[in-house]
Amino acid sequence: MFLSTFENLRIELINNYTIINMAHLGAHAFEEIGGEVVQATSFINRKNFIENYNSTFHRLTEFNSEKQKEEEFFNDKNKYLRKSFDFEKIPGKPIVYWISHNFIDNFDKGCSIGEISDFTGSQNKTANNQKYLRYFWEIDKNKLNSKWVIYAKGGKFKKYYGNLDIVVDWSEEARNFYKNNKTSNLLDKKYWYQKGITYNDIASSGTGFRYLPENCLFDMSGPSIVRLNHLLYCLGFLNSKIAFEYLKFLAPTIHIKVYNINSIPLIVDKRFYSKIEELTLENIYISKWDWDSEETSLDFKYHPLISCENHLIESSFVKLDKKRKFNFKKQKENQEKINELFIEIYNLKGLLKPEVTEKDITLNFSDYEYDIKSFISYAIGCMFGRYSLDNEELQFAGGNFYINNYSKFIPDNDNIIPVLDSEYFEDDIVSRFVEFVKVCFGEENLEENLDFIANALSKNKKPSREKIRDYLLKNFFNDHKKTYKKCPIYWQFSSGKENGFNCLVYMHRYEPSLVARIRTDYLHKTQKAIEQSIANCDNVINHSSSNTEITKATKDKNKLQKQLKETQEYDEALAHIANQNIEIDLDDGVKVNYAKFQNVEVSKEGKKSKKINLLKRL
Repeated sequence: MFLSTFENLRIELINNYTIINMAHLGAHAFEEIGGEVVQATSFINRKNFIENYNSTFHRLTEFNSEKQKEEEFFNDKNKYLRKSFDFEKIPGKPIVYWISHNFIDNFDKGCSIGEISDFTGSQNKTANNQKYLRYFWEIDKNKLNSKWVIYAKGGKFKKYYGNLDIVVDWSEEARNFYKNNKTSNLLDKKYWYQKGITYNDIASSGTGFRYLPENCLFDMSGPSIVRLNHLLYCLGFLNSKIAFEYLKFLAPTIHIKVYNINSIPLIVDKRFYSKIEELTLENIYISKWDWDSEETSLDFKYHPLISCENHLIESSFVKLDKKRKFNFKKQKENQEKINELFIEIYNLKGLLKPEVTEKDITLNFSDYEYDIKSFISYAIGCMFGRYSLDNEELQFAGGNFYINNYSKFIPDNDNIIPVLDSEYFEDDIVSRFVEFVKVCFGEENLEENLDFIANALSKNKKPSREKIRDYLLKNFFNDHKKTYKKCPIYWQFSSGKENGFNCLVYMHRYEPSLVARIRTDYLHKTQKAIEQSIANCDNVINHSSSNTEITKATKDKNKLQKQLKETQEYDEALAHIANQNIEIDLDDGVKVNYAKFQNVEVSKEGKKSKKINLLKRL
């Protein structure tokens, strides 16, 4: 009824046969056949053509059982009459008997998007994404737009702007592979770096059309329409309810291909042209601000809580929340106005309503916990020099690191920040974070700000600094890993579940001597501090007259002894890697480089060898 591979069969049926009637059963038509995949229809055809014959169709696809379908067959609400020549007006000749004549007539009034764009449907295909694709945060930023180019590859349901976080290897060597390998494809040169419209081809969660900036490329999973006239007008139309209704029958599977888009009739109406462009452009700006407020955007400048310029983080959060709500309301109003105009243009009043639901607006709401965690992540980025309070945008992501480039907040000098359950070092991560909050928001409201941060992380009654320490020690890396899609840029060296030793390092500042410095300057000093803490516990156990103190000291000692043992085994693995002076290559990506520090085999005489991970698992 709909698939492009059966278009010739439909032409044969429409021209030489007469559909007498059809029961469109859909899924769950028979008890023996379950699931949504098998879509059934039952029909009677006459083996000659009767001109102007009104074929009868029963739409039973909305009902979920054989019994329901049988009962609803006799309901006139589910009954449609349609002449076969109506289907001839629609590209691909789909048997879409339920749509109104108004929808069908627009195919005569409009042109296809393919007529105002010379894009033919060619997309790039690497045939080896593991080798040729990276997230932009993995690479040396100095190689962006030389070796690596931003690559549209679909992604989550997002409208107007976003999902531009992947880069493709566009070196001459890589392009030769795409061109000459049998299973890959090189995008035609005239489509390189062209602004246009891109979207996710899998529509199971909704299809959002987005602005594709210049200097980008695109993949089969992020098909794009480029070299396009009326770009803003088309983008507004494709994100409208009208386009969505057309795609329901022009692209009935979960995949939306370029030819499906090209089949939609586009009516360019000069009466509303400027207004539609204005509304669409404003929606792009709103969506771009929303996308760029996340540090996983290439154009991320600084955390939005800092940009609100308040001395209280809570006040900044309230102000940010108001801005997001305003943007959400504005984009919803814009989208409904765009829908209203296109409903007028397409003569669909009474058939469609302009209103949209909240889920149709793909902007982020404020979230107390998430926003505070993202602020902590930004703070850690500043601790490593990835970001700077002196300058907007990405400060350092490869090349030569110069600490003198920073003045308001100085990054960690040796690219090693200890994350421990006690403050053994001056550059302890909690101390550094407290300093960061003080620099950003002032000393006067420091404790109030720390309380606001800590309460987003935990509802227990511990002091704020302890809550923050617990989060950084136990949960930060998992959140970071999730945010960065299992390709984290801050790596956590960890001795194991006892948390005897942990520290963070920044991948882009890695040096072959780093592991050796972690071992000598931090792990060994941590072990001495643990030994001293054990001695302190022994002193309490042996000399205190308080049973409460003795019980606590005994418990603490037991924990410390486990941590010490864990760090001793970890020390052997660190020593093994430290002696190798391992190099990493940012072009290889996180996963390849990360693996160099995992499954380190440590063996002792007379004992079975043991494999130890230096880093937290991905």
